[in-house]
Amino acid sequence: MTKLTYRDAVRSALREALARDPRVFLMGEDVGRYGGAYAVSRGLLEEFGPDRVRDTPLSESTFVGAGVGAALGGLRPIVEVMTVNFSLLALDQIVNNAATLRHMSGGQLAVPLVIRMATGAGRQLAAQHSHSLEGWYAHIPGLTVLAPATPADARGLLLAALAEPDPVLIFEHATLYPTEGEVDEAAGPAEIGRAAVRRAGDAVTLVTYGGSLPKALAAADRLAVEGVEAEVLDLRSLRPLDTPAILASLAKTHRVVVVDEGWRTGSLAAEVSARIMEGGFYDLDVPVARVCSAEVPMPYPKHLEDAALPQAETIVATVRGMLRRRG
Repeated sequence: MTKLTYRDAVRSALREALARDPRVFLMGEDVGRYGGAYAVSRGLLEEFGPDRVRDTPLSESTFVGAGVGAALGGLRPIVEVMTVNFSLLALDQIVNNAATLRHMSGGQLAVPLVIRMATGAGRQLAAQHSHSLEGWYAHIPGLTVLAPATPADARGLLLAALAEPDPVLIFEHATLYPTEGEVDEAAGPAEIGRAAVRRAGDAVTLVTYGGSLPKALAAADRLAVEGVEAEVLDLRSLRPLDTPAILASLAKTHRVVVVDEGWRTGSLAAEVSARIMEGGFYDLDVPVARVCSAEVPMPYPKHLEDAALPQAETIVATVRGMLRRRG
């Protein structure tokens, strides 16, 4: 086991993939000479050359479309989009092409494309660089949507994505890049579609993913001081969702708080809540609670950004209110 930052774990997976499979190449804005907007691809251009690590023009629709075409042609492109907000410029390529071509061709075409992008707020970059839109993509059949929260998953889920025959979107919360964790660089791909219990408990389940996992764990630590043992479930995969894992934790704790940095209306948290109602209604002691971002464009000033985002203290307050309602 090696202690790596999240960004180094992603780089480790990229290096392994590029070295192992000549069909793999990385493309995106500033991934080459600059080393990536978040320093993830630093050194890879020198190691693998400009045919395998390609800087692209500032045109998401163009280079994501080129990635779709390269995948159709038998290559295994990894496309980096600088931030999730900018991916909206390539919605047509992702939603109307990559996600649909296997179905529309009757299985004759495959699009083995991996798209990585930074998501989330917490860095004072204002509304056009800070939203959490991964729940939008999790709505789309034909896409696999991953949200690794730990360095080990950042590496393992990227390797798993490269083995998939259809498009995979990986959302890397930008505040996680400097975080550290133990990584087994000899380990193979992680399992897609399987949630992970990051902390066991029996009083309440905190369901979360990505950049909200550290906040949920911090909330669980605070609750433990008060004698409340919270179970923390990291979804890891947003499409497919590990519904059995959610329901199994509910059956143990009988209370669920879903922590989701997306907006509350039409959120992934709403989907999780609906699945709990459909599959575990009689295990609930109180209604499902959701802790989401305020329904405003993400503010720039730090105190307003902090107020708009889910925070550990908000999660703790929500659990306390839930426990006061027990019958």
